[in-house]
Amino acid sequence: MNNKMKIKRMIDLAMTVILLALMAFQITGQELHEWLGAGMLVLFLVHNILNFKWYKNLFKGKYSPLRALQAMLNVSILAAVLCLAYSGIIMSGYVFGFISISGQMALARQMHMAASYWGFVLMSVHLGFHWGVVTGVAGKKFRNRKLPEVVPWILRSVAVVIAAYGAVCFYQADILSYMLLKIQFAFFDFGQSGISVFMEYTTMMGLWVFLGYYFAKSFQKLTSAKRKKEGAGR
Repeated sequence: MNNKMKIKRMIDLAMTVILLALMAFQITGQELHEWLGAGMLVLFLVHNILNFKWYKNLFKGKYSPLRALQAMLNVSILAAVLCLAYSGIIMSGYVFGFISISGQMALARQMHMAASYWGFVLMSVHLGFHWGVVTGVAGKKFRNRKLPEVVPWILRSVAVVIAAYGAVCFYQADILSYMLLKIQFAFFDFGQSGISVFMEYTTMMGLWVFLGYYFAKSFQKLTSAKRKKEGAGR
């Protein structure tokens, strides 16, 4: 793994950790939340600069269903981040407090709330689409070790349990209502422990990583099968 790839992996890991911290507003508080948001924006910009090749090739080559879906996902994440940056700057009382934009606070609050949950879900799905890289790196490290055949099944079972608990947390927190703006204000349980908050959001992230990973994997298998069928018919 070259240095550029190592930097990419470090940035991706940092963004994942910060994303979880940003969702735990009742633990971090307003000022730290703003600084984490500013840091996330910087990392997001660096992430896109390092992956600028994707933008250069956006209108090149053929689009398979999976590639089209990935492009839609990436564009949607970009839109969510832009909404978060704009609304966050308007509402800022610390990091961007020197910028005064009046008369848009109510709109910014709703935009920030919806975009934060959409961003969380979309970024988690994006991580799931690329989870094969994580499993590939892990596979290389254990390639020369003979692990019991039951180990992969145990790991898959753990993944299913995490995703299932994440689905329960997602439903109980009524995240979908926030995403669709059916609820106008975010409600936080300030008495909830930090461990509990992070565990819930980690499992919710796990749910969408799980769905994204297996959805992408299924698409890849369907595309591969289609190509083989077309090749056999020639």
